[in-house]
Amino acid sequence: MPATPDVSRVSDYQRDGFLLSRSLFDRDEIDLLRRSAKEDKRLDDHAFGRNDGEGGTVRLSLWNHPGEGIYGAFARCHRIVDTAEQLLGDEPYHYHSKMIMKDARVGGAWAWHQDYGYWYGNGVLTPNMLSVFIAVDPSTRLNGCLQVIRGSHHCGRIDHRLTGEQAGADLDRVEQILNRMEHVYVEMEPGDALFFHSNLLHRSDQNRSDSPRWAMVCCYNAKSNDPYKDSHHPRYTPLDRLDDAAIKQIGIRRFVDDDENSVAFLDPNHDASAKSLEQNG
Repeated sequence: MPATPDVSRVSDYQRDGFLLSRSLFDRDEIDLLRRSAKEDKRLDDHAFGRNDGEGGTVRLSLWNHPGEGIYGAFARCHRIVDTAEQLLGDEPYHYHSKMIMKDARVGGAWAWHQDYGYWYGNGVLTPNMLSVFIAVDPSTRLNGCLQVIRGSHHCGRIDHRLTGEQAGADLDRVEQILNRMEHVYVEMEPGDALFFHSNLLHRSDQNRSDSPRWAMVCCYNAKSNDPYKDSHHPRYTPLDRLDDAAIKQIGIRRFVDDDENSVAFLDPNHDASAKSLEQNG
């Protein structure tokens, strides 16, 4: 059973649209994730790029189901899933995950956007969904950290339009929101995690530094928010939670046994998810 909800944390999330959890994962855990991701040929082979309209490109790999390997150990661990349950007020299920690979000097920007701006079209009736941005590398203003507008989830779903190969929120409306709400640069250390509402406006700048800014993003939907139609992301699928200790057990086994990460990466040439303009900064 999940832990008793922390009322103050839930209240902060409802007010701000995000919750930053420092050092949610320790150095050994995040090192295992970093090594796995950066040595994972399958992840690299299935990566695809998104032109930001400013001369930069962000690479990402995307998958729908968490799997049994190191990525799944993070996406299914109690630390994330129990917190997601408290914030959603309902049983969460895994909607999809991605690895965002914002490489040094060439990593592109993400335009201001809301995740529900894309997920709305998948038959999801309410924005009771969230994403968890896990810093794999240090995430700073220099290398294009995530930026959010505090409280912007209260503005509701905003129309999105193409910018390069990305769909960004209506800039006229975003400009007015920025006049009234706080613009926050979310600098993070490896192992920090940001939980944020699907209607929270967020973006990131290009990485013009010599340091990469990789991040894993796990997305969850509430069971009661099960889409009314099939799409390229899963309908309600019960999530088998794992003990937090499983991260190190599974991560170490991968390097000892050369175990694959057991996720079915989506192919941008064939899968609607990868062809779509979904993004997370």
